[in-house]
Formats: sequence, structure tokens, C-alpha cells
Amino acid sequence: MGPGNRPLDLEWLEDFLALAECGNFSRAAEARAIAQPAFSRHIRALEEWVGVELFDRSAHPAALTAAGQRFLPLMETLLANLEAARIKARAAHDTAAASLRFAATHVLSLTFFPRWLGQLEAQLRLGPIQTMSDSSRACEDLALQRRVQFVLCHGHAEAPGRLDEAQYPMQRLSDDVLQPVSAAGPDGGPLHAIGRDGAPLPLLAYSDASGLGRIMRARMRGVYGDGGESAVPGGVAVVFTAHHAVLLKTMALEGRGVAWLPRSLIADDLRAGTLVAAGEAAWNVPVEIRLYRQRAGMSEVAESLWALAGSQAIPAK
Repeated sequence: MGPGNRPLDLEWLEDFLALAECGNFSRAAEARAIAQPAFSRHIRALEEWVGVELFDRSAHPAALTAAGQRFLPLMETLLANLEAARIKARAAHDTAAASLRFAATHVLSLTFFPRWLGQLEAQLRLGPIQTMSDSSRACEDLALQRRVQFVLCHGHAEAPGRLDEAQYPMQRLSDDVLQPVSAAGPDGGPLHAIGRDGAPLPLLAYSDASGLGRIMRARMRGVYGDGGESAVPGGVAVVFTAHHAVLLKTMALEGRGVAWLPRSLIADDLRAGTLVAAGEAAWNVPVEIRLYRQRAGMSEVAESLWALAGSQAIPAK
């Protein structure tokens, strides 16, 4: 906006540069492919917007005034920057449109996602890939805001999330298990165990933002404070809470308590004996590794990935 809050038409700036270059209204109007009277009105409107005359019309050819000479290099820079900004914005749009955008929960971004993606890339040219790793709730937010095309997370039929409620298409990619584990004690057995000596179980719990926590609250109400037939003998004492299974795993390795962790995350620790089962297999919670997609049509490569993912099976670990 200029003096008097008047709008500026960028076409006037292009007209100004054309006239500054050739100094002749007729030739400049012809170069700009507009009628000379309209061209002259544009130059006059620009001068009114600036508040001073930019051309000395008494000279032949028309010459820039001192104000026009000061105005010229600034407008050349401005228009060059605008064109560069347009080109960069279009390039960014094209790159984003061609990219595959995933949101994945922290644990799956570290364990399942790299191997699964490698299997797909062996059969399909995917191009640029953007991945955001966060809590289950944050990943759902990204999908609901249409900022990602796909969400990779754990799921369970008895613990529907917001993408299930919104009827986003879903495929089960693999199976996993939430297993109660503890650091190993001196004898190689669990340092903490479910129902041991009737003492409260020191629980390393998932927060409300965690999708695994949502599953645990649905499947193990007795463990997560709602009572029920699966209640832990001796009760539960929550000693630590976090969004992420990786952090709970670290606390379990430190001997702080028992955590229900995805077997895909702790397979190596179980083999090494640094983590051991803290309860019988009946305490395990089977879960699915799921891929959700946007309901609307996606790019060709995204649709191809969705189709290919449905025909594949890959072990969780």
C-alpha cells in the first residue's frame, strides 16, 4: 500500500522498467503489449502512488527524474526478488507434492520403519521421503491436519484411536507384543516381577499421549488403575511415566521397575539377558503394527506405496 492507503499494481512496476529502458511511451507500450493510453495511465498511477514524478516528459526521449533514478535500481531488485521467491515457492510445492510424508511413533521409527521402508524401496522407486517421529497423539494430529500422508503406529481393536474413529483407511503390516520386562537381577531372573511376595509392582507407565498407553488401559485395566480381573497381586505403584517406550526401556534397564515394552524394541535385550520377562505369557498384550493413510486421493507414488504395502508382510523384529 502507498500514500493514502492506495493499492499498488505490480504491472505498473513492469511498465516503469520498460519505459526507463527505452524512453519512448509508444515503444514501451508496444513491448508491454498494451495500448499507449492505458500504458500512460499506469505510469501516472505509479507516480501518484510514489508521490513524485518519475519521468521528465519534456525530454526526448523521456528521462528519469532524480527520484526515478533512485527508484529504478530498487524496483529492479524488488522484481528480481519476487520472481526468485515465486520460483522457490513453486519448487518447494513440487518437492512436497512429490515427497512421501510419514508420521511414525518414536519406537517404530527406530525399529520397524527403516526395515519396512527398505523392503518397499527394493520394489518401488519412492523418491524423496519426509518422516516425523512423535507420540501417537501427535502423529494423529499430523494426519488430521493433512500434514502427512501416512501414519505408522501400534494399534489394537479394543483401543481405537482418533484415526479409527474418523474412519481413515488402515492396513495391518505386522504383529508385535507388549511384554512386561524388568532388568535382570544377580541370579539372571527379573529384578522386579509381577506378584512377587505380594508387594506392589513398581510400574514404568505410559502417559495419556501414548498409543501404547491407550492399549494398556484398554487391555490391562488392573495394571493401569481401573481394577478388573487382570489386577496385579499386591497392587501397582507407578514410579515413572513417559510418552515413549524407548525412555521406559532405559528406565527398566536401570532397574527402576517393570514396563510393558514392544518386543520389536527389546528383542536384542531379551537375547542378551539384560532385560527378562517379569511375568508369565498371560500378561503379554498382542498388538498390531498399522499403517494409516489419508482418505482423499494421493500422489501416484503414495498410492503405489499403499497398494504395495497391502501385499507385503514383514516381521516386527
